[in-house]
Parts: sequence; structure tokens; C-alpha cells
Amino acid sequence: MAATILDGNKVREEMLAELEKRIKEKGLKPRLATVLVGKNAGSITYIAMKAKAASRIGVATEAYELPETTGEEELLKLVAKLNRKKDIHGILVQFPLPKGLSQQKVTEAISPAKDVDGLHPINLGKLVSGDESMPACTPYGIITLLERSGVQFAGKRAVVVGRSVSVGKPLAALLLNRDATVTVCHSKTKDLGEITKQADILCVAIGKPKAITADMVKPGAVVVDVGINRVEGKIVGDVDVAVKEVAGAMTPVPGGVGPMTIATLMRSTVAACERSTQSS
Repeated sequence: MAATILDGNKVREEMLAELEKRIKEKGLKPRLATVLVGKNAGSITYIAMKAKAASRIGVATEAYELPETTGEEELLKLVAKLNRKKDIHGILVQFPLPKGLSQQKVTEAISPAKDVDGLHPINLGKLVSGDESMPACTPYGIITLLERSGVQFAGKRAVVVGRSVSVGKPLAALLLNRDATVTVCHSKTKDLGEITKQADILCVAIGKPKAITADMVKPGAVVVDVGINRVEGKIVGDVDVAVKEVAGAMTPVPGGVGPMTIATLMRSTVAACERSTQSS
């Protein structure tokens, strides 16, 4: 029996409709600044998708497109300027950045109150302590998709494959916040398959096609595939498609985690606007 598909597109639509209603009912005027450096094709596509979602629900966007040759000082000056603008509630600098620019420096330069990507050290620290007011977008999108799909966390064995600051580490914290028992695996983990086979909830984010095969998955497990890989012109995840014959539920690629990242970004922008309104 094939796995139930966890449809990120469907849940995203539900979330965007809820946010649109919230903006109208509260008379909010959320505004998101997007910063794109260079001409990375994937980044251009992602920015366009985020701007489209924002426009649909009533979030205004202010787009900044900088050349590939932009220096770090110039980029940090722009971030500082956006931090000062009271009508900007969220700042999104699209990663990856061109060589020579520090993603960490740029992330740390963004005001934590406007860090809608949720990757500033202060926001990551808050998340670990249980405050999910400005969470990392992709991990929180995963949790939201699972929660809205009826997945239970308390007491379940969760395995996260990947330890990045943007996905693996914050996702482990979010799972712990929901009383799952969490194991984090990575490139140096020995006997990976023996560990993943114990997972009731298996989340994979390592950027390697077919890194997880059917024999590495516990029958009936919930499998979340965060990977985006291009193989022979097609977009595939980190999990072999044959896993759907073993898993109880599984996210598709594309159409699983990606849409939820965008929905969470919109949620964080609206929430930042609400907090700004309350404090002014």
C-alpha cells in the first residue's frame, strides 16, 4: 500500500487564505523587503514565488536587486537602511550569496524583529528555548504540514538527517519542543540506515539524491523529504521514490516542503507587522 501524500500545496493555500483574512480583519499593512544579489536562476525563481504569494494575500513587497559585484559593506549598508525603515516589517535576503559575501554576517545584520527567515542567532536561540515567534521558515513549515496532517509527535522517535543551521538544527529543536525523541544524523554518522529504520518520523535534508532508500525506512513511518536536486533535467528529493511503498506518509518533491516554506515566510511577515503595530 502506497504512502499517503502530504500535500504542501494544499496546506499552503489554506494558510494563505487564513493570512489574507487576518490582514483584512485587522487592517494590517505588512511590507516585506526582498534583496537579491546577482543572477542565480534558482534565487530569481524563489524571489518571484515569494512576491507572488505576498501579492495574493495583501503583503506589499519592496524589491532590491543588486549586481553580482556588490561588496559586503554595500550590502550591509542596505540591510541597516531597511532595519531603520518603520514601514518595513520583514527583510529577506535571498541565499545563496555570490562568493566573497558572508551569509552569516548578513544574517546577523538583520534586525531580529524583521528576520522573517528566522535564522538570526537570537531567533534561533529563542526557538531552542521554546519561543517560536520568529521560527526558521523551512523547519516550521515542515512542522505545520505535519501538524495539519494529523501527525502526532509526543513520544515518537524522530530522526533528522542533516545538521544545517537553516533546516536540520532548528527542525530538531522544533521536534523536541513537541516532545519527540530526536536523533540528528549527518555525513559522519556511521550505520545511517540502522538509525533511520528506527524513526517514526524521518526528515531528510542533506542535498543528495536517493540518500535514503526503501530498506532504510521503518514500515509506516512519516517521511519528510526536504531535498531539491536536479537530476537529468528533473527535480528530485533526497529520498528514493521507492520509499513511498514502505512509508505510511510522505512529502512529494516538488510540492511538499517548498510551498510550506513560502507560507511560513508570509506568516512571519504578518506576525512581525502585528508586533510592530502593537509596540508603536
